Amino acid sequence: MTDEPTTEELPAAEEIEEIGEIGTTEENREPLEIEEAPATEELRAPVESLTEPVEPVSTHSSILDSVLYPDDEDGVPIKKLKRKFYEKELRRLQMELVKLQEWVKAEGVRIVVIFEGPDAAGKGGVIKRITERLNPRIARVAALGTATEREKTQWWFQRYVAQLPAAGEIVLFDRSWYNRALVEPVMGFCTEKQYQEFLRTAPEFERMLVRSGIILVKYWFSVSDDEQERRFRSRIKDPRKRWKLSPMDLESRSRWVEYSRAKDIMFAHTDIKQAPWYVVNADDKKRARLNTISHFLSIIPYKDLTPEEIDLPPRQENEGYVRPPMSDQTFVPEAY
Repeated sequence: MTDEPTTEELPAAEEIEEIGEIGTTEENREPLEIEEAPATEELRAPVESLTEPVEPVSTHSSILDSVLYPDDEDGVPIKKLKRKFYEKELRRLQMELVKLQEWVKAEGVRIVVIFEGPDAAGKGGVIKRITERLNPRIARVAALGTATEREKTQWWFQRYVAQLPAAGEIVLFDRSWYNRALVEPVMGFCTEKQYQEFLRTAPEFERMLVRSGIILVKYWFSVSDDEQERRFRSRIKDPRKRWKLSPMDLESRSRWVEYSRAKDIMFAHTDIKQAPWYVVNADDKKRARLNTISHFLSIIPYKDLTPEEIDLPPRQENEGYVRPPMSDQTFVPEAY
């Protein structure tokens, strides 16, 4: 599944009142009541199903056009970033992430970041660069596998709620509750009723998280057809990367249009003011990593709490301690 980022501004979530019971008839359709700011006019017609044409959906995004569309003033594509520049910028941004981490810990802040997008869009690479210099006890990744038989009987959001952060924690969801809006309806893993209920419930669930004090950030990674094809073939050729291509990934290629339609419907219902979707142009992996981290830092009001310098204390003097013989220990063979 691929898509092109759009730039029009979506209406605020509070204005979308007429979505109501998605997929119901005119006789029993009732508007979804939002206590915070009830709307006065209909802004978007309800979506009946994945087979119904849907109007292209725009997104909230504070990423500049020069980031989404990396061309120069003459429209010529910008060359790939030089390695030295990329590594220097990444080090600088990772230092800022450490400062943010210390602020989160000191202030008891809770942050949730959602990473969604088509297969081979580079979500994992961005998550890796965010976490590789952070304390795993503070910043952790939630990448849930297939639900168990017991979990399938639970409320859809239940197993994700268990992964939400406590005070002083950051949780990065490598795919999230949005499986119910993308993979599940396209592959037939949920009923139409379950799908429609998710579209009604997800915006309210996220508003609840925000009202509880959680900072919720959602990223959608967009990759072109040609670049996705190139990455798929690269994974096939390299035995070290083949594990990244699951049977589900291969099946999704034959359902590209359905996935694209599901993404448009998902944006129509869940791109809300309290938790907008931010679209990342992911054709260039290095730029996508720097742009995402830079944007993430720009929307979190953290303070500079750089860890203080540490004085290394002197080691305790040996006062009669005798080490056991080296032959009593089992060592790893030195093959290199």
